[in-house]
Amino acid sequence: VNGIEIYSMKIDSKVTSRFAHNVITSRAVNRGNVSKEVFFDVDLPKTAFITNFSMTIDGVTYPGTIKEKEAAKKQYEKAVSRGQTAGLVKASGRKTEKFTVSVNIKAASKVTFELTYEELLKRHFGKYNMFIKVKPKQLVKDFEIEVNIFEPQGITELEAEGTFITNELQNVIKKTFSEKKGHISFKPTLDQQRTCATCSQSVLDGDFTVRYDVKRTTPDNLQIVNGYFVHFFAPTNLPKLPKNIIFVMDTSGSMSGRAIKQTKAALLKILDDIKEDDYFNFVLFDSEVSTWKETLIKATPENLDEARKFVQQIDAGGLTSLHGGLMRGIDILNAAHEGNLVPRRSASIIIMLTDGQPNVGVSNTQAIETDVKNAIGGKYPLYNLGFGPGVDYGFLEKMALENKGLARRIYPDSDAALQLQGFYDEVSNPMLTDVELNYPANEISDLTINNFKHFYDGSEIVVAGRFVDSNQNHLTVDVRGEGADDALSYTTQQDADQTAQAFQEQEYIFGEYIERLWAYLTIEQLLEKRIAATGEEKENLTAEALALSLKYKFVTPLTSMVVTKPEENDNKDGIADKPTEGIDMFTILMYLRSQVSLALCDLCKITCTSPLYQGQPTWYTSVDGDPHFIISVPQKKDAICFNINENPGTVLNLVNDPVTGITVNGELIGDKRANNDAKIQNSYFGKLGIANKHLDLKLTVTPEKITIQNGNEKTGFTWLDSVNMQQAGLTLIINRKKNLVLSMSNGPSFVVVLHQVWKKHPLHQDFLGLYTLEGDKLSEQTHGLLGQFFHPIDFTILEIHPGSDPKKPDATMIVKNNELIVTRGWQKDYRRDPKHGVDIPCWFVHDNGAGLIDGVHTDYIVSSLF
Repeated sequence: VNGIEIYSMKIDSKVTSRFAHNVITSRAVNRGNVSKEVFFDVDLPKTAFITNFSMTIDGVTYPGTIKEKEAAKKQYEKAVSRGQTAGLVKASGRKTEKFTVSVNIKAASKVTFELTYEELLKRHFGKYNMFIKVKPKQLVKDFEIEVNIFEPQGITELEAEGTFITNELQNVIKKTFSEKKGHISFKPTLDQQRTCATCSQSVLDGDFTVRYDVKRTTPDNLQIVNGYFVHFFAPTNLPKLPKNIIFVMDTSGSMSGRAIKQTKAALLKILDDIKEDDYFNFVLFDSEVSTWKETLIKATPENLDEARKFVQQIDAGGLTSLHGGLMRGIDILNAAHEGNLVPRRSASIIIMLTDGQPNVGVSNTQAIETDVKNAIGGKYPLYNLGFGPGVDYGFLEKMALENKGLARRIYPDSDAALQLQGFYDEVSNPMLTDVELNYPANEISDLTINNFKHFYDGSEIVVAGRFVDSNQNHLTVDVRGEGADDALSYTTQQDADQTAQAFQEQEYIFGEYIERLWAYLTIEQLLEKRIAATGEEKENLTAEALALSLKYKFVTPLTSMVVTKPEENDNKDGIADKPTEGIDMFTILMYLRSQVSLALCDLCKITCTSPLYQGQPTWYTSVDGDPHFIISVPQKKDAICFNINENPGTVLNLVNDPVTGITVNGELIGDKRANNDAKIQNSYFGKLGIANKHLDLKLTVTPEKITIQNGNEKTGFTWLDSVNMQQAGLTLIINRKKNLVLSMSNGPSFVVVLHQVWKKHPLHQDFLGLYTLEGDKLSEQTHGLLGQFFHPIDFTILEIHPGSDPKKPDATMIVKNNELIVTRGWQKDYRRDPKHGVDIPCWFVHDNGAGLIDGVHTDYIVSSLF
């Protein structure tokens, strides 16, 4: 691609006792006759830590060095201020982070990139999953994935699959396993990589997943190596515990539409899976809190039928009384235990789903955390599901971790219902409660977490530790837990000789794997504890996690890897950081929302800019199909644009704020007749409807007239009028034949611009443009085709390459955690030159904004203007 040939790419994974050590090596050569930039980008699992990186150019190696984040930042802050460094790791998908580094190399030069990362594979639904993202972006002469697995317990099943695997490629996956060893290789030839016999595009684009499980003749397995131990606990064939589950659901206005439909679909499917021994209830919160039943109810067939009817009639509207909803759910569960309404041997769970932030009743997040922690009192776990980008994920995660649960993001895509159901499936089969793995205190130091509220079927508990005496070679463990029928209690023993016997095949073992597993698990747990900690405790946890990160050379949220490059050819040094969920995940930048915030939607071929753009309104028009949106991203000094192609008469929701009650909808009109030369017919906004529910106000604007309805009073104007009308909470100004301004007290202002064409024009007719001033006065829950961009948006551009139009290159854009192919284009700015305009560059997102807008564009079609 572009003169750069990747001639070799190898992904080498070694897994020993669930701990994976992965090395990705890519070799490229500059086939051009001038210096070229070579990109190396790899998608890693979010659960992994990078441990090493190096670049070798013409025999000279440039290693990455891992340092304390602050030290790395200080060392390079001068370079940063001169624009000479690049952040190398960014969130790139639901499960992945993208590591990207580029270097300029001379003609005919070769470069080898090598990246190493490690992770502990987790067991889900009875299998360990290892996920490898495959995307070389060109045909590679020597491409290979090789996975070697060594499990002392023995391997019972091993499978590999890829989302890109065709019938022909299925036979290229070679898989063998016997006893303790498993091996997978995938080495397609150049021709097997092609999308078609004569194509130069690669079919290798997607996820390659390896799944396996181990033999379990005993409930657990204990391994001791060089002064460290790891204890795996996953008993099988236990009777399932009955569960008591409360679903606390956000039904505020921002959940309306697709989100509430998907939530209901997931709940109906979950109701099909609830067992008859289980107890359950629903708590709904918007401005108020309501419940299905006053107490927990047994899941009899009759009760489940009634619950289905209840779920089907759930709708969304109002504000977000998160504290009230959650506390009601906890109260119901506590009362059930105190009143012995549920079996003594059962597992209790609260699952809360929200898409926004608390704004009714107690809305201070610290106060909510305190109340919830005190009310739950460590008795059962709280699982928090954050739907979409509007949640305070840090708050949800902290509150869940404080209550022995976890937080999970639910992405607002077409599979959101499956994501919700998938999470429920993970926690739907508790087998034990109050599991404790006790080790002799005088023999063990630096033990990872060893008590767990629940053990779920198909999962695994992992504990690791360090011996006080590094020469100690034996260990006795007491295991306790509460099962469905009785208490579980037994003792397990192991010595180093037994482990050594199991590890006779030394070639499979990399380094001090148990020590590194212990360090990985310890750092992961210290970082989790740090989320909920404050003051001195947080400082101590940070210091401990940092010391281990540096000692074992892990890139964690506390460390950075500094990548130094050759000085010639304008190379920039880079810093690789570990993104933090809830901050970098959606690249939520903290903006100062000051002065005039504007979102402009010049629907004369619609354009929209983010509300964060400060300064005078920018007026754009488009040169392509319409309606046309442009989103200005000021911190990038750039813009994104997209089209919405729909038929005349379609009404689109542009702004919808359930909190302030403000909505803006627009109805499309077309040209006077179809343009036979155009594939896509032009459409414009010929009618706008602006409503404020709280003021009982409706403003209808067409190119001919303006109608304002306040309650039962209706007043009409034409564009020939000059008007300055003020009444309670409202100002309307009409500037004759030009524009109108609608201002609402404590709210935003809307400017509608009249675009008039020559009356005898054979094709076009008059249409309207819309600008929103002070969009920051709308709430965080604002949505709509335009309204969603009143929230901060950021994007990253990678791999600019020639497109189908030589004047308009294509590129890969990472935006809203999606990876899109975009095209560089221009829009016209008619401010200074109304006749000819000035070209303004933007990145064009294809397919009606797919991947940029939340959901799909048809989600924004509404039935009427009001």
